[in-house]
Amino acid sequence: MMHNNIPTKFYFINSFIKNNIDNLDNNTGIIYRNYKQKLDINEIKNLKNYCSKKNIKFYLSNDFRNALKLGLDGAYLPSFNKSCKHLNYTINTSFLLLGSAHNIKEIREKEKQKVNLIFLSSIFKFNKNYLGTHKFIKLKSFTNKKVVALGGISKDNFKKIKILNCYGVAGISYFEKKKAPKKGPF
Repeated sequence: MMHNNIPTKFYFINSFIKNNIDNLDNNTGIIYRNYKQKLDINEIKNLKNYCSKKNIKFYLSNDFRNALKLGLDGAYLPSFNKSCKHLNYTINTSFLLLGSAHNIKEIREKEKQKVNLIFLSSIFKFNKNYLGTHKFIKLKSFTNKKVVALGGISKDNFKKIKILNCYGVAGISYFEKKKAPKKGPF
């Protein structure tokens, strides 16, 4: 599939807050993920329209059908989503599939799901999926897909991202801080 203008920065949100979106450049994509409540289709439509006006790509997490139906820029398949049902649909060439993985097995699952980008986590955040830079680089070597660093990215460790030779970065708090650099390796 041919994809143009793929963002190199991805901001995860769980609600529509205009001020947070207004601070983003158009090289940042928004991934809406809110697993705690039922999907509000009107909020998604409003968010899509707002992102479109700002020239920001918009992706829906774990809901391929609605992402396609609502004409979004793509869908995000979290690591726990192992379904390949989306492969039965015809999608246009600009629709982007994103997916996250924490280990080799999940990388292979995302490759079977034919994602365009694989988000490896957690690069810096100390949790049960913590990788650190060395494990991240090793895992990255197991795929030919473009890889995005996810988890614990901050202004302090942003310079370390460059040594990872990855496609981009993703997170939450990094983008909510007003002093997050607009320029950098991405």
